Amino acid sequence: MNESSWIDAASEAEVPDDDVIGLQVGEHNIALYKVDGSVFATDNICTHGHARLCDGFLDGHEIECPLHQGKFDVRNGSPTCAPVTEPLKCYPVRIAGGRVFLQMDGRA
Repeated sequence: MNESSWIDAASEAEVPDDDVIGLQVGEHNIALYKVDGSVFATDNICTHGHARLCDGFLDGHEIECPLHQGKFDVRNGSPTCAPVTEPLKCYPVRIAGGRVFLQMDGRA
């Protein structure tokens, strides 16, 4: 992996346990999730309706869209509940020095 493709997105402390936050990373609207001590990153906009996933409800590894209650697995972006059918784009995450780094040019 190209080291220059890793972008410093946030402090790990900014991502609450078992919750989600939204942030802008360059041109990308990103959702960061912390589940069981691991951080995951996806696009923040639902693939079904134009809603911010950071405004949704995180239950384990599933994020529920606040607009139509579709769900995605935050580990791989796969849809887990209708009406969503298109997966979310996921980003590889690396934690170093208490910072969350995302690889923006790859897919998880």
